[in-house]
Amino acid sequence: MKCLWIRQCKLLILLACSCMHDLSIADEIGSVDTKFNLLSPDDSIKVAVVKDPKVDGVVCYLSRAQKGGYSGALGLAEDTSDASIDCRQVGPISLSPKIKPGESMFRERRSLIFKSLKIVRFCDIDNNALVYLAYSERVVEGSPKNSVSAVPIRPWLNQTAPIPECRY
Repeated sequence: MKCLWIRQCKLLILLACSCMHDLSIADEIGSVDTKFNLLSPDDSIKVAVVKDPKVDGVVCYLSRAQKGGYSGALGLAEDTSDASIDCRQVGPISLSPKIKPGESMFRERRSLIFKSLKIVRFCDIDNNALVYLAYSERVVEGSPKNSVSAVPIRPWLNQTAPIPECRY
């Protein structure tokens, strides 16, 4: 009976670890310390750039709080749900034909197993714009804290190709 329980625990841990991969990679571009910890890492706010894997020409800038201390350094602390996002067109926009409404384009775990920060993408079809929403998700209950950013799809500098239309 004990062996069965241990096997089930191992399976649960393996399943939880396999669900923690990031969809897109956030490249950290800076951080500021917000709370001094004498012998361990400080609490901080990290700023990163996230590229949408299905949309060329758009990048999002994401800021989020990160716990310091020993538990934060070991990945055991639960980070807060605070995050802010701002997305910009940085080149000609090229859309993948496989865009889905509310599709997740970034996920980062915010605690050991139960909490994650997500960025999802929507199309505002009437205004031909991409809309990005950053929010915190938890297994039991999420947080109402969120941030939204919209990128109108416009021609880029001397772009001669037709402007793509945001559609599903």
